[in-house]
Amino acid sequence: MPVKVYKPTSAGRRNSSVLDFSHLTKGARPEKSLTERLPKRAGRNAHGHITSRFRGGGAKKMYRKVDFRRDKDGVPGVVKTLEYDPNRTADIALIFYADGEKRYILAPKGMKVDDQVMSGEKCEPEVGNCMPLGTIPLGLSIHCVELQPGRGGQFARSAGNSCTLLARDGKHATIVMPSGETRKVPMSCRATIGEIGNSDWQNVRVGKAGRKRHMGRRPHNRGTSMNPVAHPMGGGEGRTGGGRHPVSPTGKLAKGGRTRSGKARSNQYILRRRTPGKHVAVGSGS
Repeated sequence: MPVKVYKPTSAGRRNSSVLDFSHLTKGARPEKSLTERLPKRAGRNAHGHITSRFRGGGAKKMYRKVDFRRDKDGVPGVVKTLEYDPNRTADIALIFYADGEKRYILAPKGMKVDDQVMSGEKCEPEVGNCMPLGTIPLGLSIHCVELQPGRGGQFARSAGNSCTLLARDGKHATIVMPSGETRKVPMSCRATIGEIGNSDWQNVRVGKAGRKRHMGRRPHNRGTSMNPVAHPMGGGEGRTGGGRHPVSPTGKLAKGGRTRSGKARSNQYILRRRTPGKHVAVGSGS
């Protein structure tokens, strides 16, 4: 899936790029039975309050119902098409099962049309197969990992991501997350073998502001450019550096400040935290 770089026919085209989609099935259309209308919320919650700033607009898109549970045990399926999904960075694969049912799954790296996939404890640990953590060989790369049995995959679902199954102890398996965090997960939870495909997605350069608007992203202005009533870092005469560590509009540290509750019950399952970046603010912890 190489990246195509545009010729500099204009300022917006210069250095911008796109994926050429040569790895996807040509002419494939979304399966109508597995799509539904996706209403726009523009970053607002059920009460109409903005909870994610700088969201809104964007192109219309239909939501593809992706099977994150992979609970069709013992029924073989064949990859019919590899398709683009506008709702996520990863590609998706349309699976035709032997009993006639169709489902979308996340497409792992190396999956091709006409490949066979299966779910359950008795299937082979091959790319695209979904198995409980208790039956997956140690050291394999996995994705779409469940946090609770039957809830569906929640970890490592974006393009190029994967976890590593490190060890098993008692009723829990130890996995290394893409962030570097090491945690325990019940062995009855499921995961899919392989690494998520479309890793070249991170090399695409947007190139111009209008393309961001097509993605539903509105202009993002700095806190220091606002008035003091609008942001803690606003105000001052002329351009200022802020005078404090960067914070959110509500005053929370924006660079390395901990937001996780110290009383979270799942803290006991985290064996090692991810390594913080060099940008962590002084006094925010490590």
